[in-house]
Amino acid sequence: MDRVAIIGCGGSGKSRLAREVGEALGVTPVHLDGLYYDEHWQPLPQDQFADRQRELVAAPRWVIDGNYVSTLPIRMEAADTVIFLDLPAPTCLLGIAQRRLRHRGGQHAAAGVYDRITWNFVRYIIGYRRQMAPRVRRLIAEHAGDAEMIVLRSRRATRRYLASVTAAAAVSSLSG
Repeated sequence: MDRVAIIGCGGSGKSRLAREVGEALGVTPVHLDGLYYDEHWQPLPQDQFADRQRELVAAPRWVIDGNYVSTLPIRMEAADTVIFLDLPAPTCLLGIAQRRLRHRGGQHAAAGVYDRITWNFVRYIIGYRRQMAPRVRRLIAEHAGDAEMIVLRSRRATRRYLASVTAAAAVSSLSG
């Protein structure tokens, strides 16, 4: 597990999982929202966004979280591990509500939190599993090669998976 791509719906817990996986592996995670948006919520031009991701995935070890389907092939082709958080819409909506309460909106780069709730974002979350997830699965199948694919469908499954990663990293650091 050296090159980890974490994808999923907004509010699914991508950034939190990236922080925790990164900590277990000793890698500082990259949150694509922080790469894509400036402090005024202005997006980076698409070609520059793609170029920056190509630079990131050239590194020997990384953890990157973010959906951004237009550049997903860049990450999938370089990843050795793909984690897809495929959580139900109510869980993701609760996730964005909890994030808002915890962080009070805005950008918190150190935590990987880019909290901007709009009605379009809420509609995106509600329709994610029906509209976006099939496209994401297709891109994974087309571009992830022989990367290990992990699909987590609940917060409980995510906690269990994280516990296994943390335990494996601890054993590895003791034997290494």
